[in-house]
Amino acid sequence: MPHHVSPESSPIMIAKSSTPSTVAPTQEEISSLLHTIFSAQTSQASLDASYALTELLLTSVGFRGLKHYGVVDEIKKAAADKKSGTRRESSMILLGALFEKFPARQHVSEIVFLRQTALVPAALDALSDKGAVVRESAQYALTALFNNMSSEALVIGLLPVLMEYLGKKSGKWQAAVGGYELLGRMADKAKIGMGSKEEEKDKEILREAMGKRLEGLIPVVENGMHDLKPEVTKQAVKTMTSLTTLLSNDDVAPRIPLLINTMQNPSPATLQKAIHALSQTTFVAIVTSPVLALLTPLLERSLNTPSTAQEVLRQTVVVVENLTKLVHDPIEARTFLPKLKPGVKGVVDRASLPEVRELATRALKVIDKAMGDDDGSIPIGALVPTTAGDVLKILEIAVRAQGGLAGQSGDGALWDLAKSYICEMVREVVNLRELQRITSCIQPYIEPLLKDSMAAAPITSAVNDHFVAEDHRKFGQPIKEDDGEVEIVNTDFSLAYGGMLLLSHTTLRLLKGHRYGLCGRNGAGKSTLMRSIAEGKLEGFPSKDELRTCFVEHNQGEDADLSILEFVAKDPELAAKGRDRISEVLSEVGFSAGPEGRQQEQVGSLSGGWKMKLALARAMLMGADVLLLDEPTNHLDVSNVKWLQEYLKKHMEITSLIVSHDSAFLDEVCTDIYHYEGKKLVCYKGNLAAFVKQKPEAKSYYTLSASNAQFKFPPPGILTGVKSMTRSILRMTNVTYTYPGASKPSLHNVTCSLALSSRTAIIGGNGAGKSTLIKLLTGETIPQEGRVEKHPNLRIGYIKQHALEHVEMHMEKTPNQYLQWRYANGDDREVLMKQTRVLTPEDKAQMEKTVDPGDGRGPRQIENLMGRQKHKKSFRYEIKWVGMLPKHNSYLARDILLEHGFSKLVQEFDDHEASREGLGFRELSPKVISKHFDDLGLDPEIANHNEISGLSGGQKVKVVLAGAMWNNPHLLVLDEPTNFLDRDSLGGLAVAIRDYKGGVVMISHNEEFVGALCPEQWHVTDGRVTHKGFLAVSADRFEDSRPGSSVASSAVSSADVSAVNSGAEDSAKAGDMTFRSRKKKKLTRNQLKEREVRRKLRHIEWLNSPPGTKHPPDTDDEE
Repeated sequence: MPHHVSPESSPIMIAKSSTPSTVAPTQEEISSLLHTIFSAQTSQASLDASYALTELLLTSVGFRGLKHYGVVDEIKKAAADKKSGTRRESSMILLGALFEKFPARQHVSEIVFLRQTALVPAALDALSDKGAVVRESAQYALTALFNNMSSEALVIGLLPVLMEYLGKKSGKWQAAVGGYELLGRMADKAKIGMGSKEEEKDKEILREAMGKRLEGLIPVVENGMHDLKPEVTKQAVKTMTSLTTLLSNDDVAPRIPLLINTMQNPSPATLQKAIHALSQTTFVAIVTSPVLALLTPLLERSLNTPSTAQEVLRQTVVVVENLTKLVHDPIEARTFLPKLKPGVKGVVDRASLPEVRELATRALKVIDKAMGDDDGSIPIGALVPTTAGDVLKILEIAVRAQGGLAGQSGDGALWDLAKSYICEMVREVVNLRELQRITSCIQPYIEPLLKDSMAAAPITSAVNDHFVAEDHRKFGQPIKEDDGEVEIVNTDFSLAYGGMLLLSHTTLRLLKGHRYGLCGRNGAGKSTLMRSIAEGKLEGFPSKDELRTCFVEHNQGEDADLSILEFVAKDPELAAKGRDRISEVLSEVGFSAGPEGRQQEQVGSLSGGWKMKLALARAMLMGADVLLLDEPTNHLDVSNVKWLQEYLKKHMEITSLIVSHDSAFLDEVCTDIYHYEGKKLVCYKGNLAAFVKQKPEAKSYYTLSASNAQFKFPPPGILTGVKSMTRSILRMTNVTYTYPGASKPSLHNVTCSLALSSRTAIIGGNGAGKSTLIKLLTGETIPQEGRVEKHPNLRIGYIKQHALEHVEMHMEKTPNQYLQWRYANGDDREVLMKQTRVLTPEDKAQMEKTVDPGDGRGPRQIENLMGRQKHKKSFRYEIKWVGMLPKHNSYLARDILLEHGFSKLVQEFDDHEASREGLGFRELSPKVISKHFDDLGLDPEIANHNEISGLSGGQKVKVVLAGAMWNNPHLLVLDEPTNFLDRDSLGGLAVAIRDYKGGVVMISHNEEFVGALCPEQWHVTDGRVTHKGFLAVSADRFEDSRPGSSVASSAVSSADVSAVNSGAEDSAKAGDMTFRSRKKKKLTRNQLKEREVRRKLRHIEWLNSPPGTKHPPDTDDEE
């Protein structure tokens, strides 16, 4: 019997050796330790002996002893011993000790564990052992290995072992659960988080490398989703969910639960549902191999299933085409698209509907284009990725140049495996352009195998230098930092808002005097970044004591009752400047001084443009080193935008960080562009035009396109009696309006009208009266002179200049809840809050007056209006009288009610009827509301679960727009609609307005937007309105408007100038908002007899009425 070695003495003795011993242990020493491990009475004793053996090997012969002394063979033998649970447990304990200690100190041992021996499968098999202690020890071993491997080693070493193991059907279900759990843990480890920069870089490499292997991983995990054991199925679904986090594609992310469900429950119904969801997705982000790996099997199944419906085939080929257009890498295209091409070709040949065949033909051409040359050669100029073979050539040359291998027993076989392992890791980091990691992938692995361990550094350096030079050849030399420039900020940071990570370990570097444009989609976190800087919360950004930073944003929350001068002077930071200096700066930006000057006006009286100039004046007074400008051109007219451009360019001592969706402004002002890309900030030299040249997919900054963000406006519905698109539906006649306390009218003697075909822009300087004109048209304000008339059934969708006012009282609600609140009672609550609908004391007194309907019963008091019906060319209303039963209700004509002063009562009832018509087909349920928000560009997930207070400015505007469009308005009134919307959303809004079948009137300083949409313009100057119509729209500003295309022609036709202001359709008297009644039909003989009977009955009723009763009209015509 072998001698028992005390586990207490060995570890102590070996631990004293801090450097590897030159004397190798004898076989007897190793065997003694092995015997102690496998025969120990307790788990702790076995673990202590295992650590002793591991330390002995590490401090002497290292990894070579694992095979030489038969340690690996002993572990396998003990793991397979079905008679002894103790030996099986001890084998896993020893394996755990080896996995815990060896990879961290001798990286080359990974190759022994993962490629030379089958130790990981043995540990996985042990997870199904009947003994709980054996299962726990096996789990310990696998966890120890996982925790001690780098990202590259996990992908190159462990991942293939797991895939091979799970691909076999011979293992037990517990082992399969363990394998899937390890795969899921690997994917979870790759998730973006808020760790240190090094940790996040490891995650990024793991994420990218695993993403490239999803093509092979997904089928393996999908097989587990169909396993007969529910435990395996549950873990496989969990693992698949983890794997989908590798996609990093915002377009597909919302559909992932549905796609996983389709994989788990494969049926024609679930497949059809998934394809439909994908067809409703607007694909914007570049499509990479992880996305293709997930979607290709589903698309392939849909294309190749004979029973697939024609509509589903149509949706499938559309999805294939849209995805393929966004595949930028021909190599990725050639990996996946050949699987789809036969199916698409089959649709071309066999589809029964011509439309489906045409779409499939188009998709086929896009696939051919994406795959490049037919012969499979790499296109000229295309970047060829590095292969493991390329790395191997350089590595072998470098090793031979440094004297080669040590040549010990067994090293040759191990080197053959190590070369492949090392080269695959280097290939990964080279293709990911993480060249600084080459050293860690080579040097620690080859050092123990070389004749001279000191040669590892020059070998690694040779390989590194070669691939650095290759990188420079492919991608160019890195841009050197600007010589002679003063750097004021250089910080590395992460940024999150709530539970959402916006930026992960990105760098912000600012140079003095540079003007940086900050570009990205709505919700990317642009304003959040600037607010974090302003509040001193951004990690690494200099404090305000070191660097004076001023944030100029759009919602300043001024005290409306103070004069402008007092408001600025009361600011503690500015009070020290003195009133004279404050007045001087205010004069510079246009606020005139003196008792009658604009500086003495109240802050609350300022228009949006003047409020923005006031904020800029405050920034100038602060003497900021860094200006943070959030949408500075919002509400500014052309002359003031020009002034701001010149101011920023003139002050070279000020550094600016600018968020703006005004492409002309960014082009004129910016010296650099920071762009949001994959939770990073990427800096591009030059203005916006230079940025778009480097980043062609950002061309939406120059064109109005709905390709990246689509808005779908609901059709406006029929407007009773209006059969011509150019007939007046809203008219203002000789209107004059003066604000309380103002010395002169804001608008004077204005006459104008609008029709369903109107595409009207209201143009003018800041404070000219544009918003006042809009408010008078929509009933927000009552004119002091003149009148405003509208069609009784007209529905207006109105968005104010400060759009966020619509939702500022509902910040705690979700968008879905806000819409339910607004339309809960069948009426638009915002309409009921207008000044024209609020009952004044005079209106309440009016309700006390009596009216004589002329039926002989004398004057009576109106209680309410109960109904309405057509009467000649207008309406008559059913009246409920105070103190009388409903059977005594009677009808009065609209004109009579208006003459008696009941205009608000009539208007309220007309609004109710118009709203009821518009909402007749609307179901106010969360599901329908979610679809409505989706049509208006707001993610349903955000609409249902995020409070309005947490949304970005652009997202809030979409909430307001959705609220205005819910009741299918006939006329859309937009006061500065382009504020806060990013370029993608701006393009989507422009295309939606172009295709909208109702009328549109807008205020906007965005010349590009107005010029593309509005052929008719109303210029407001000094309170007077000048009409300029029949202007040509710039249809070429739309990306989809090409000469001769149907889209282009429809765009022009939909933007035809309305004839309302030319008088072409106004045959009726000026001021009459009447509509043509239906043509009378000739009565039959029986109908004439019945009419005569009715006349006689009315005459008899009159004879029986009290004396003095007026004779009723001798007609029953109600048309």
